[in-house]
Amino acid sequence: MNIYINGTGCISPQETAQGGPLLATLREYDQVRLTNVDPDYKQWVDVKQIRRMSRVVKMGVGAANLSLEEAGITQPDAIITGTAYGCLDDTGVFLSKMVNQQEEMLTPTAFIQSTHNTVAGQIALLLGCNGYNNTFVHRGFSFENSLLDAIMILKEGSAKHILAGGLDEITNHSHQLLTRFGIYKKTPVKTMELLNSPTRGTIAGEGASFFLLSPEISPGTVATLTGLSTLYKPLWEGEVIGHIMKFLEDNNCTPADIDLIVTGRNGDIDQDEIYEEVAAALFPDHAEACFKHLCGEYPTAAAFGMWMANAVIAEQQVPEAAVFYGKAPEKIKKVLLYNHHQGTHHSLILLSAC
Repeated sequence: MNIYINGTGCISPQETAQGGPLLATLREYDQVRLTNVDPDYKQWVDVKQIRRMSRVVKMGVGAANLSLEEAGITQPDAIITGTAYGCLDDTGVFLSKMVNQQEEMLTPTAFIQSTHNTVAGQIALLLGCNGYNNTFVHRGFSFENSLLDAIMILKEGSAKHILAGGLDEITNHSHQLLTRFGIYKKTPVKTMELLNSPTRGTIAGEGASFFLLSPEISPGTVATLTGLSTLYKPLWEGEVIGHIMKFLEDNNCTPADIDLIVTGRNGDIDQDEIYEEVAAALFPDHAEACFKHLCGEYPTAAAFGMWMANAVIAEQQVPEAAVFYGKAPEKIKKVLLYNHHQGTHHSLILLSAC
């Protein structure tokens, strides 16, 4: 059974919610933390409700509606989200009030809206969707597991249109905490120079990307979700290379069949080493594109990468801002997305042109 991507929606530090050609208006930054370019949420949500929504909820609602609009669907059969951090802003508000007010006279609103499944619930309430609703909170595999769940449900035949996506936000509190672990760079760096950075650490990011998946093709569909696989804590580079070869074999492919490889290079000299090993071993002559210098690093950044890969297949060209190495062929039929988060959560997503 083919799983078609009938609609996509993305809100990110780039102007991805505006439509038009991929990265037509490139936003370059010179800082260690990227924040979203927010569209006008009033087109989807009532003004009174917007005031009560946290940023990550608005991001999710906006991206979900963009994907539904592109697919021409008003009501999905199921909503599945993946998020590692959840509603960090509301969590920070609630914890701060606990400390400042000595755990007295706390309003429950911030606590209720701090749960990870708040976004999926809000989307369902706004759409009036009473179907299957689930949220995966599996760190670097949160988005991939939401896709896997959607694929299984579609293959069971219990749903025809599933809204699946991944989202995470960065806040002042979380950025300060994660910076202590050396995840982010200590000094600002230009985003277009990030991938060639010779130092440790990357830049923080955030975003929300949603996909309308279905076994039925629609007139505007350009790609299918051909394969998905994850690998947790590989012992060495050879295990990753072997896993990729097995993944391609399971999907009736060879490295030569891949027209473009999209990797999650993030400018951290230690974490990017595995991408060098994989490219040298399996794809030495292939064109390579990257995406984390555009959206920043966060656990569900692979959702942005998948959105970009789908757009590349639709336009049959790779934007110059995304090119890391080589030149893609004139016809781009198969795109392999390889990403890892913190060196432990490795994932593979294979998209094929319809």
